[in-house]
Amino acid sequence: MNYEMDMHLNDIAVIRLYGELDHHEAEKIRSQISKTILQGNLNTIIWNLERLNFMDSSGIGLILGRMRELSAVNGQTIILNPSNTMKKIFQFSGLASYMMDGTEADAILHARGIVNG
Repeated sequence: MNYEMDMHLNDIAVIRLYGELDHHEAEKIRSQISKTILQGNLNTIIWNLERLNFMDSSGIGLILGRMRELSAVNGQTIILNPSNTMKKIFQFSGLASYMMDGTEADAILHARGIVNG
């Protein structure tokens, strides 16, 4: 499988995507993450894309769909370290405000409302 998911205090999930994300991989990831969201406490997903080489439209759908599920609990999404090509795709998809560059620790602090500097 081309991803890992770490939970931080049960309310933040860091999802690291690797290699190539196509329709088949996106479906496997979707079902696992949706199950985690439905279990209750999760209110933030940080998608770490720094090791993702390729993503087709199903990857955008994966992220948008989980954003919709999280919106039911006023959850938030952070798209961490997308490549320059992916940044353009996210900007065209209206997701520019969800993008962030930095470390996973920076993103967790940001999600908790703690601003560095």
